[in-house]
Amino acid sequence: MDVRDDPAEGLSDEQLDVAYNVRRKAGEDFEAFMKRYRSDSDAAVDGLPGTPGVLYDETSGERLDVWGTEDGELRPVFIFFHGGYWFAGAKEDTAFMARMLHGQGVATVVPDYTLAPKVTVEEIVRQARAAVAWVWRHGREHGLDPDRIIIGGSSAGGHLTGMTMVEGWQDGLGLPADVVKAAMPFSGLFDLRPILRIYVNDHARLDAETAVRLSPAFQPMERRFPAVFAVGSEDGTGFVDQSRRFQPHWGDGELLVASGRNHFDVILELEDPDTEVSRALLGLFATIA
Repeated sequence: MDVRDDPAEGLSDEQLDVAYNVRRKAGEDFEAFMKRYRSDSDAAVDGLPGTPGVLYDETSGERLDVWGTEDGELRPVFIFFHGGYWFAGAKEDTAFMARMLHGQGVATVVPDYTLAPKVTVEEIVRQARAAVAWVWRHGREHGLDPDRIIIGGSSAGGHLTGMTMVEGWQDGLGLPADVVKAAMPFSGLFDLRPILRIYVNDHARLDAETAVRLSPAFQPMERRFPAVFAVGSEDGTGFVDQSRRFQPHWGDGELLVASGRNHFDVILELEDPDTEVSRALLGLFATIA
């Protein structure tokens, strides 16, 4: 199956909603997951060394939090972009892995980005790339090693991860082509064309041209690096399909389907260093040590 085959082709609008409307699938559990993201993140960073609220992008005024650093040490860094279909979520909900990674000698950076429809998805992509650029330029001032950056994110954050994995944007920000050393998108959206036909587009406001232009599947990718494409076995079928399509297209990566996990709890596996998901992420850091 070619990654550029339209994943929405042959599906009715109702079938697409079933495949991608993971909030509806979660039902009453959705709010519980959102509360857990915040409470677990608060607990993870309580007393953890770091620097919250750092301005990373002058244009938008958006900020990021740095967690899990140590004085006198440059640590490898995991930049994690939150999900929420580009119109929900916040960095304060997205630091639940910071304590686990700190214990493994890794720092965590969680950026905010301006939410749709206040800005376009294209602008959100620009901000995500600006966050990577900030870590590369200013990371040393905050105990971050700019030569050991791994990117991750969930759902829409997985899409943003994909848009930092590809080529063609680094030169414009004065970054080396290999600024990103490895990546772990969770439930990533690598082809945005299905979004055109579901409720999300009320916020994302994509058209056919921008959906293709902002899809990692259609970007140049001559340079490959280690990646793990993670998804829960109980995720929405659209997300499982997207990871199954994109992983072989990337070519230098692993597909990890976490048994029994869904769209919302697969990333919570990162709280425990002994889960399959955490071992995969830590394995990526071992490749860039």
